[in-house]
Amino acid sequence: MRSKTEVAIGLMAKPKYAVTNTNSLPWQELEDFAGVEVKSLGIANGQTMELFRFAPNTPFPEHVHAGPEFVFLMEGRARLSGQWLETGWSSIGEAGTVDSDFLSGEKGCILLAVYTPQKT
Repeated sequence: MRSKTEVAIGLMAKPKYAVTNTNSLPWQELEDFAGVEVKSLGIANGQTMELFRFAPNTPFPEHVHAGPEFVFLMEGRARLSGQWLETGWSSIGEAGTVDSDFLSGEKGCILLAVYTPQKT
């Protein structure tokens, strides 16, 4: 006979993986943000993973992180909260931190971000 815990676990959905060929996804203009394009790669456990492509010298508005934010700069350079990040640099912000003063570099940039979306 199975225990109540074993029965409960059996009723829960199994965790799953999602695999995406990012080369097959088109860049989408980010609504209300000129010069910013995005590829949405997936969502798991409330976290969103996206690629962002910024045109040269493009700002992004100040915002507060609802949860942790992980950023990896894949190409170019960008200023984040007053510090210039170069290709290969990463940034981690805890929930409640504020991104301010963002500006893509003179050749633009591409970054990978994993974050918790703001609740609307």
